[in-house]
Amino acid sequence: MSFSGGILYALVQWDIKNSVSQAERLSVIPEGRKRDEEVFLAVIAVIVVLAGGLMLSYNGLAGSKEAVETAEADVDTMLQRRADLIPNLVSTVKSYTKHETGVVDRVLEARDQLMNADTVEEKSEADQQIDSALSGLKVVVENYPELKSDTTYVGLMDELSGSENRISVARKDYNEAVKAYNTRLVKFPGNVFGSMLGFEKASYFEADDSAADTPDVGDMLAE
Repeated sequence: MSFSGGILYALVQWDIKNSVSQAERLSVIPEGRKRDEEVFLAVIAVIVVLAGGLMLSYNGLAGSKEAVETAEADVDTMLQRRADLIPNLVSTVKSYTKHETGVVDRVLEARDQLMNADTVEEKSEADQQIDSALSGLKVVVENYPELKSDTTYVGLMDELSGSENRISVARKDYNEAVKAYNTRLVKFPGNVFGSMLGFEKASYFEADDSAADTPDVGDMLAE
C-alpha cells in the first residue's frame, strides 16, 4: 500500500470510528434525559399527592374541630344558664332554712368551682359537683313543707330541671362531635398529618365517679 493510500485508509477508519462514537452518544443522551424526566415526574406526582392529602386532612380536621368548639360553647351556655339560677335558689332556701348552712354552702362552692373552670375536664367535674350539691339540697328541703310549696322555689326548681335536661342534650351532642373529630385523628390521613398540622385529641365531657356519689346529708347538716 502506497503512502497516500495508507493515509486515506487511516482517514476512512477514523471517520468510521468517529461516526460510531457520535451515534453512541446520541443514543445515550436521549435515554438519560428520559430517565431524568421520569424521575422528575415521579417526584412531582409524590409532591402533588402529599399536598392533596395534607389539604384534605387539614380541611376535614379543621371542620371537625370547629364542630367540637361549637358544641362546647353550647354546653357552656347551658351550664351558665343553670349557674345563674343558683343565687336566687339559695336566697329562697335561706329564707326558710336558717340553720342549713352546710347544704347551702356546698351548692355555692360547686357553683364557684364551675365559674372558675377552664378545661372540659374541670367543667365536667364542677357540673357533677353541682348535681350532687343540689341533690343534697332537695333532700333537706323535704323537711320544710312551706319551702316546698313556695312559688318562687317551685319555679326555680322547674327552671333548674329544664336546664339540666338541656345540659344533658348539649353534653351528648358535644361528645358525639368529639368522637367524630377524634376518629379522624386516628384514621388515614389524619393519623399521618394530624400531629404535623397541630391537631390534638379532644376530651369527652365525662363525670368523675366520685363527684357523682350521693352526698351524706348528715355530714352537711353537721357543718
